[in-house]
Amino acid sequence: MNPKIIFSLKLIYRSVLIVLVMFFMISLVVVLNINISSLKMSNSIGIVNGEKLFVQFFKLENHTFFPKLKSPAFTMSKMSNLAFQVATAIKPTDSRTLLGNEIPGLRVYDTEIVVGGEGTNLTNLPSESSPPNKVLLNERKAHEELLKESQSTDDNKPLPDPKNKTVFIYQTHSWESFLPLLNDAEKPDDAISSDERVNVIGLGNRLAKNLMSKGIGVEHDKTNMTQELLKKGWESTKAYTESREIVEAAAKNNQLKYLIDIHRDSLRKQITTKTINNKNYARINFVIGRENKNYLENLELAKVLNKELEKKYPGISRGVFLKTYKDGNGVYNQDISNHAMLLEIGGVDNNLSELHNTIDAFSEILADYYWKSNESKEVNGHG
Repeated sequence: MNPKIIFSLKLIYRSVLIVLVMFFMISLVVVLNINISSLKMSNSIGIVNGEKLFVQFFKLENHTFFPKLKSPAFTMSKMSNLAFQVATAIKPTDSRTLLGNEIPGLRVYDTEIVVGGEGTNLTNLPSESSPPNKVLLNERKAHEELLKESQSTDDNKPLPDPKNKTVFIYQTHSWESFLPLLNDAEKPDDAISSDERVNVIGLGNRLAKNLMSKGIGVEHDKTNMTQELLKKGWESTKAYTESREIVEAAAKNNQLKYLIDIHRDSLRKQITTKTINNKNYARINFVIGRENKNYLENLELAKVLNKELEKKYPGISRGVFLKTYKDGNGVYNQDISNHAMLLEIGGVDNNLSELHNTIDAFSEILADYYWKSNESKEVNGHG
């Protein structure tokens, strides 16, 4: 028989087989009333290589122009594996999925490490758990002597205030503080304060000043989230509901483009600190929510900034992390802008010098990216 006819018949048989398998899978889902969420499908579909799948379909119409694929996109093994994952949400190659629904706390390992920094692995993922309200009520006082020593003569220096506000800085967990800056604070749960000099609002202040000094317009929200939650009788887990109202109100100003939510990690110093050229830095994480329409663009921005940070300050970043509803808020207000990010700067043990060094490094990288991005738009006629 003519080889071309044999080849064509093989393609027809494969196509028919694929169609039959798909009909069988759909019938099975309908008959058994299996509930398949978009997230479950997204987590499972990764077994099929997207590029090869596109080439495979294109080849069915234009097979003369393509060489024989070395590894086909569809195999019985892949199809059966995919069907099993979609139906059960269990990956045979990942033992965590067998136990994730049964063991409390194991779901934290669903966080995806998109870019892993130095030493980052599943045992030291960023921890974003909110403290219970009774902990918020037991906040610590600032270490006044330490703050006096660290005060700079530049602190009260007037800064340029550009009219066009394009960066919005806020702190969903404004109470997050640092043990070395507080009196009688020893445990991670003690790192709580409403004093903006020693909590993440202070980091927001420094970031805002740095960007403004580089000619970038900044609006910085300094809401005391502890007070707002207590006023409404809300638990600390409702913090993102409260901060969303703040961000949405700010976003009505169409000039705002970059949304930056500043946090700190709950991990200890050996993981959250890096010495670079004899200078100590609090390490930084980028957290991107998977559950919103802008996540790919926000993820790309985080990856670019992370790469530039690592070029100049090797080891300063713990990486870029993607989180779903299963292991966090999942959105983090990042559906409001395609230039949104959640930054975790340092951990409970980092001191003011380490934190400021990192804020200064990040400010430099973000400002460079900002101005290069604006220049690029002007050159292309979109300025």
